[in-house]
Amino acid sequence: MKLGNFNKTAVSALLMASMAAAMVVPAAAAPVVSDKITGNGKDVKNVILLISDGWGYNQILAADYYNEGKAGTQRYEKFPTKVAMSTFSVGSYTPETIWASFDAVKEKPTDSAAAGTAMSTGVKTYDAAIGVDLEQEDLIHIASDFETIGRATGVVSSVQFSHATPASFVAHNASRNNYSAIANEMLMESATDVILGAGHPFYDDNGAFKTSANYKYVGGAGTWNALLDGTLTTADADGDGNSDPWELIQLKTEFEELQTGDAPNRLLGIPQVATTLQQSRGGDGKANAYEVPFNAYVPTLEVMTNVALNVLDNNEEGFFLMVEGGAIDWAGHANQSGRLIEEQTDFNNAVDAVCDWVENNSSWSETLVIVTGDHETGYLTGTAGVNDDVVNQGKGVMPTMAWNSGNHTNQLIPLFAKGAGAELFKKLADQQDPVRGAYIDNTELVLAIRALLN
Repeated sequence: MKLGNFNKTAVSALLMASMAAAMVVPAAAAPVVSDKITGNGKDVKNVILLISDGWGYNQILAADYYNEGKAGTQRYEKFPTKVAMSTFSVGSYTPETIWASFDAVKEKPTDSAAAGTAMSTGVKTYDAAIGVDLEQEDLIHIASDFETIGRATGVVSSVQFSHATPASFVAHNASRNNYSAIANEMLMESATDVILGAGHPFYDDNGAFKTSANYKYVGGAGTWNALLDGTLTTADADGDGNSDPWELIQLKTEFEELQTGDAPNRLLGIPQVATTLQQSRGGDGKANAYEVPFNAYVPTLEVMTNVALNVLDNNEEGFFLMVEGGAIDWAGHANQSGRLIEEQTDFNNAVDAVCDWVENNSSWSETLVIVTGDHETGYLTGTAGVNDDVVNQGKGVMPTMAWNSGNHTNQLIPLFAKGAGAELFKKLADQQDPVRGAYIDNTELVLAIRALLN
């Protein structure tokens, strides 16, 4: 759906008619909760949600096969809770229809804005919506639940920080394309404590300095200059009644140094790159994994995740963190098999960093880790036109991979969880798919988290 000058009433009517199964709450209503589950008496201190934007079962397999020569090698693949998740924004997921036709999953797939909003708020909405419902009224983000009880919050992404997924966990806007407005809300109006992502106005996709700046993703020239000179008007993030300015870092070395040790209470990190950490770099985009040298001027998603954790754990009450491997989706759109494996591997390393942090600095009894996606991108299979698995060719060798779309699909994607309350996702998974088994809807992800906070 193109959202330029659109008829809001028509959009609402169309989607209301096709979303009988969707949950919609009015603005300013209480956060969406569930009568299916309770927190089982368990409390959660920290919730870390990692989103591989654009992944599906075959994206995981491709990275496993290339890196290890076998399936099931990731730590999250060994998590005790494993369910599938539906991602549609319009209509519903109907297994009988999906598995009867190869092309069925291509029909009306969600976008990242609607999917992110559904996961962040528990409410279905139209494609391109950022934190708003069908009537463009503001919804309540799960991060706000944490902020209300005095906990820290953060978002990390391998693409621009004002892009759809990180924005949908912080901001409210009628269209994901209003990047400057979204960035300004995130930077000046939200209580978010950590924002890390690309979108630097003065560097290109290879980390080279540009004389002509693009300020769109950082809120405009005025916002950027105010960040640099420390005069940007900001919200009260810690609840003490005073505005809390951002500490800005840009250099790769600054990110690497902040993985451990003393850290500020509020951090904005924008690496010196335009759109993605690595996927958009020059060279042959269709080359095999790791054949094209990486951009040497930016941190990895793993490093950025370590930085976020180091800042957020300053808050002894706990925190919520969303980490997005955003360029997995970009590689899927471009049907870049090699770069898909690179991006998925960087995401996997970020998950490992989170697991290490839990085991070294927290515990699985107080921290919940969720690993999932927002939708599948590229319709990746092993054989063109056949819904099968990518084919293993051995460690260090590109698997046999077939792309069947340049867009998103509505196929089920996996969700893995471990830690405090992870079993609640199994209770919510009361729908069955003949191939993927028990599944939840993406609106139900936040229900489990809210049950653990109540």
